[in-house]
Amino acid sequence: MTLPRILVVDDEPQIQRFLKPSLTAAGYEVIEALTGAEALKAVATRAPDLVILDLGLPDMDGKEVIAGLRGWSDIPIVILSARDRESEKIAALDLGADDYVEKPFGIGELTARIRTALRHRGRSEAIPSVIEVDGLTIDPIRRLVTRGDETVHLTPKEYDLLLHLARHAGRVVTHRALLGSVWGPAHGDDLHYLRVFIGQLRQKIERDPTQPRIVRTEPGVGYRMADQE
Repeated sequence: MTLPRILVVDDEPQIQRFLKPSLTAAGYEVIEALTGAEALKAVATRAPDLVILDLGLPDMDGKEVIAGLRGWSDIPIVILSARDRESEKIAALDLGADDYVEKPFGIGELTARIRTALRHRGRSEAIPSVIEVDGLTIDPIRRLVTRGDETVHLTPKEYDLLLHLARHAGRVVTHRALLGSVWGPAHGDDLHYLRVFIGQLRQKIERDPTQPRIVRTEPGVGYRMADQE
């Protein structure tokens, strides 16, 4: 069986020394690049299944690599970086990165994000006929949301918000992306508006809205819907 191939783009030797054996033990083939230019070439010539990308590269900013790849490739990109500013995360995700893991990190967290990104590779915006997560069932064809035998009554905007998150289950969706998709580009900065609707949605779909398990907050960045069961 062919192992999923992961390209690790990081110029820190200690990160490369840690990641290669750890990811190999987790069942992946690992190839390496130290610069942005090497990364772009490796994606084109060695056909990895996923890229783990540091933003602080010696020849260019990692965000330039994301932009370059997104011009011609939909390969999953997981950012692995010591940059913890919210603006950096948002910029990387808005450019097309699939997820963002901060250094220092645990290998368990990283491999979980890798598995999620690989599951979504090649999927279109279409979603399964029925989605189930934490006891909640979403039926996009009938625009119906249920928990057990009970119908969960959502407003049209609440439903559109839930459906957009479901299309990207397991991945971070930025505030701007959610607002633009559900309310339109003119509302890209209306964060208070979004928080109100997320709060209303959680009251209706979560078992315990004070400890949400379906729609989780990524502080300062956006929201992540739990991957379907």
